[in-house]
Amino acid sequence: MQITQSLHTAILVTDLERSEYFYGKILGLSKINRTLKYPGAWYQIGDYQIHLIVASNVPTDNPNEKWGRNPHIALAVADLEAAKQELLAQNYPIQTSASGRAAIFVKDPDGNVVELSQV
Repeated sequence: MQITQSLHTAILVTDLERSEYFYGKILGLSKINRTLKYPGAWYQIGDYQIHLIVASNVPTDNPNEKWGRNPHIALAVADLEAAKQELLAQNYPIQTSASGRAAIFVKDPDGNVVELSQV
């Protein structure tokens, strides 16, 4: 088997409007307009997609104090400092990478961890 590309990541959310604000407005992702047979929203990043799927509850058992050691999605940003300042201005707590590399971690409204790295 040879994996050639990552196509999408599905993320469970409990409040679609709140999550669309985070992924669309705060992170600035481009929403794909398409009709779904279930409540959710899709976002495009280059050749990759994030699928938000509404669920009655979201498992947020993130046992590690360092968010980067929990399940997470990683996204590249052009300016990490600008991303950090925008998240803090919107009252989203962040953690810097424990490894010392140029990365921060933030949680979406349901507690899903998102890594932002400058590459």
